[in-house]
Amino acid sequence: MSTGLIIALIVIAAVVIIIAAVMTLRARGPRRGPSLKRRFGPEYDRAVVRHDGDAKAAERELTERVQRHGDLRERSLEPAQREQYEARWTAAQERFVDSPREAVAEADRLLSELAGARGFPDGGQYEEQLAALSVHHAHHVDGYRRVHRAAHLRAEDARDGGQGTEDMREAMVAARALFEELVRPARHDGGHTGGRHEEGRHDGHHRAGLNGGRKAQARGGHMPWAINRRQAKES
Repeated sequence: MSTGLIIALIVIAAVVIIIAAVMTLRARGPRRGPSLKRRFGPEYDRAVVRHDGDAKAAERELTERVQRHGDLRERSLEPAQREQYEARWTAAQERFVDSPREAVAEADRLLSELAGARGFPDGGQYEEQLAALSVHHAHHVDGYRRVHRAAHLRAEDARDGGQGTEDMREAMVAARALFEELVRPARHDGGHTGGRHEEGRHDGHHRAGLNGGRKAQARGGHMPWAINRRQAKES
């Protein structure tokens, strides 16, 4: 076999390998982005913004989150635990009227503890806990991010940044959606509960889910969230 023929065969083989590799990448590439976008929803868009519009970098980050936390199996809560967390959340909502900053701090602590009880990384590892929550509760995890940021913002920085009572109220409202996700039974334990959790799950941000429960209604129907700037005190 001549040298020229050998070189020609090597070139042809190399071209075939390159074409096969390109076709494989094209076959895999288009699926990953949409798949991640479906899984992470608004978290996908936030990741893209955080990476200055670089979708590939955002997808690499989200893929790493799935690899680290995708196999996590959420633990169940005992009924007594669930009642305790619900009582604490109701108390935090009611406290918001007089002490919004303290209420936000309590909501942040409560979500951290609740996530830990459900099997997510310990709250002392906030970033890792948030990443794990984003894999399993992507559509509501930003509420935790917002309430955590509000809870750790110093009062003077909040004033300088224009964050007032309304911003903290909105953070609490957003965080409630994640609370409701975490406090209900795990999927492998039968999924949803009835009654109050399901009533507030989809529209709780604007209707029944915004009140503090029976205690709030006992105050003549006044909802803790139906506050104005005169009633709430910056702390």
